[in-house]
This record gives sequence, C-alpha cells and structure tokens, in this order.
Amino acid sequence: MADIMPEARAARSLRRLAALEHQCRRCELYLPATQVVPGRGARRARLMLVGEQPGDREDLAGEAFVGPAGRLLADALEEAGIDAGEVFLTNAVKHFKFEQRGKRRIHQRPRAAEIDACNLWLQRELALVKPHMVVAMGATAGRALLGRPVTVGRERGLQLELPGGGALRLTVHPSYLLRLREREDRERQYRGFVADLRAAAAD
Repeated sequence: MADIMPEARAARSLRRLAALEHQCRRCELYLPATQVVPGRGARRARLMLVGEQPGDREDLAGEAFVGPAGRLLADALEEAGIDAGEVFLTNAVKHFKFEQRGKRRIHQRPRAAEIDACNLWLQRELALVKPHMVVAMGATAGRALLGRPVTVGRERGLQLELPGGGALRLTVHPSYLLRLREREDRERQYRGFVADLRAAAAD
C-alpha cells in the first residue's frame, strides 16, 4: 500500500482527513476493528475533547462518543453550560482495541507504540480545528497530546501547554465515572468532571 502520510499531513479538511484515516495501516489495531472512528464536531470548535479510543458502540457505529460514556459526556457538557454542537470530540487512538471473551469485546488499553502510530491523525485534527482549549480525558489522551506519561490525579486542574503551543487541561475519562460502584462516590466525581469542563470552557 502506498504511503498515505504525506497526503495526511497535507489534508486541508476534516472530511479528507477522515477518508485517509480509513486507509491507515500504521499499526495492527485496524485488523480486528470494524472500522476507524474519526473525530467529529465543529470545524472551528473553541473546545476539543480527546478521549482514549473508541469503544464497542463507537466501533460499530463509526462515530465517536455515541456509547454510554458519550451519553454521560453529553449530560456533563449540558450541566457545564457548554453547547455540544460547538465542541470537537475525538480520541487519541482511532481503532477499538479489545479482547474477545465469548460474545463480548472487552476494552484493552492501547500500548505506547499504538498511541504514537496514531498521533499524526490527532495532531492534524488539532491543526485543522485550532481549538482555544484542549481537554485530555484520561491518561492515554494526556500522553498522546503532551508526548509524555501523565498522572491525572497530580496534574488535574492545571493549565498545561501543548508541545506545539496551545492550552490543555487534564480530567478523567467519562468511562471512569461509569465504573464507580458507590453512588455517592460516582456523584462526587461527576460533579468534579462537570467543574473541569466548565473551567476549561471559561479559560
């Protein structure tokens, strides 16, 4: 297959970039996945939200943040006073990485090499959308954007600088909130997540 990277680096629209992503073979995650899941949202979004990777529902639909975590994120954006139609949603890794267990596909965290292989697409999205603020939801997104390991608990709430310029804030991924078993803990963490989104939008 011809090298699509020069064409990707030259892509001038999100639509063209998404079409090229469907041809990506830079790592092996495309093999078991149903399809690539490009970012979606406003072309000139003030706020870009970056997660780890598509989940099972996103892999089947071909659209970012349409599963349970996406619904929780939509609720949090509304509570934070952020118009969901004015943000850009994407992931650090564009294919769903999973382990098959019977009929279930269980999420697997991407390796550093897979995050790095996919980084060109994320960087091009940043260049095209030109957000005022980027929110990294989870450590994988933080690593992809900052180019180094991050600890969300330690760096959450700080305004950080992207390597190529621009502001970034770290917060938890909405899927983390869904895994919390205690209602009180889940509600407290959700309020913190909403506060993080509100702060990012206000910067």
